[in-house]
Amino acid sequence: MSGKIARIGLVASMLSVVLSLYIYFVGDDPDRMLGIFVGLWAPTLILATKELEALLEDSSN
Repeated sequence: MSGKIARIGLVASMLSVVLSLYIYFVGDDPDRMLGIFVGLWAPTLILATKELEALLEDSSN
């Protein structure tokens, strides 16, 4: 189960980066800040899934 959570976090963070680049370069000038904001979610998603994975691993032991 823990490997699946890590994969979900990785995929979500990669989608965040791709969506961020799309919003930043394709959107209008006000959308650039939104693109930066969406891009900042990538490390948050990775950290959250790592912590969730560790929490689930500790609770199963």
